[in-house]
Amino acid sequence: MSYSEMMAYVRETTALGQVAGRLGWDQETMMPRGAAPQRGEESAAMAAVLHARSTDPRLGAWLENVTPADEVEAAQMRLVRRGYERAVKVPADLASEIARVTSQSQGIWAEARANDDFKSFVQTFENVVRLKREEGAALADGGDVYDAMLQDYEPGANAQRLSGMFDAMRPKLVELRDRVLASAQPPALTGLFDEAKQLQVSTLLAQTFGYDLTHGRIDKAVHPFSSGSGLDVRITTRTAPQDPFNCFYSTIHEVGHACYEQNIDRAYLMTPVGSGASMGVHESQSRIYENQLGRSRAFTGWLFGQMRDTFGDFGVADEEAFYRTVNRVQNGFIRTEADEVQYNLHVMLRFDLERALIAGDLQVADLEAAWNDRFKADFGYDVDRVSNGVLQDVHWPVGLFGYFATYTLGNVYAGCLYQALRRDVADLDAQLAKGNTSGATGWLRRNVQTYGGLFEPEALIVRAAGEVSEAPLLGYLEEKFGAFC
Repeated sequence: MSYSEMMAYVRETTALGQVAGRLGWDQETMMPRGAAPQRGEESAAMAAVLHARSTDPRLGAWLENVTPADEVEAAQMRLVRRGYERAVKVPADLASEIARVTSQSQGIWAEARANDDFKSFVQTFENVVRLKREEGAALADGGDVYDAMLQDYEPGANAQRLSGMFDAMRPKLVELRDRVLASAQPPALTGLFDEAKQLQVSTLLAQTFGYDLTHGRIDKAVHPFSSGSGLDVRITTRTAPQDPFNCFYSTIHEVGHACYEQNIDRAYLMTPVGSGASMGVHESQSRIYENQLGRSRAFTGWLFGQMRDTFGDFGVADEEAFYRTVNRVQNGFIRTEADEVQYNLHVMLRFDLERALIAGDLQVADLEAAWNDRFKADFGYDVDRVSNGVLQDVHWPVGLFGYFATYTLGNVYAGCLYQALRRDVADLDAQLAKGNTSGATGWLRRNVQTYGGLFEPEALIVRAAGEVSEAPLLGYLEEKFGAFC
């Protein structure tokens, strides 16, 4: 038994996983609504095939008998072992049923969200939660179920440590938010912004940040996302006639994810190391592209000129006013539209509620009320409708429990990386002011993206930035938004 034989098998499995991912991309972008039940069966069939390959006894034999020759082979085997040991704990029929139910749940959730009707989704979601609890218990093997779920998205993370980090961040974020909101805020944009022109600027932004459209494409979706790796990495965005920033910054965010995948060393293509290290590291790339770079004073000065060229006079006087408008802090219900100060408060709400759901301390039928109560306590006003509340995100309907924490962890990682980036790229602001992101994106490519999954998540960030701590993020937010008070 040889390493090359094992990797040939793993590459075939990875290829099938990419095909399964393409089914998900199609479901979000182009699939006719009436195809949902059939797509559920297709997804279940693919999950069964992938589970069978991921638990094949030959993998166990290879892992037992093959000795890695170098750092890369050791990393490949580490990731193969992690996947194998997790897969063998989950019964094949459970893996297939989860894929079928969550695929169908997505369509039912979308309809419930459109109708602002949580009750119509309760029975379906109860089934999702039941199946995911069962899977989590199998993975935990007597340990903490939620911690076992976290490993799918952030290997090495645990809820106790994350909770401590979030508890340290929350009061400082709340204090900063209250201070900023007590000050005068710039007005929001007014008027209508043509969709075709929004998408034109969106494409320009994608290319400005290094997205390779010969190996990708941009489509529209209700909830923007990035899909794929290697030579086929696709993103989606969305448009709103009165809010072009929704389109622009959704695009930059997803480009951060996509460039991570596109910039991984091609020697790792179609292997476990050929994908991002974790969802937290992935989120660090999307958030640093979107916020520290895309919402910086230097870059928004350049973007102001692009908007004026595209839309004419759109009611903002100059570059400084535009910078303030882009970074406007305001009340709102939607996590993906939240400003940098309040975004992590939205994540922390979800983190606590999903832990209670998985533990059985909170029942699905009570989730809407629990969400509304927690939102009122955290943000100070009532949720006006369920599509702005518990039904706004697709993650829980498709079974992604343990995922939300990685959004804030990604912000923490981004804060650490940005501190190191500014230290190493002395003329960063001068470059960004010209719409030139290559200094920043090149630094991220060399220090984070090229490695893929070669290193464990926290080790990768420490290697690039020297530390993992919430302090750089909090310092960045205070320096930026404290100046608005």
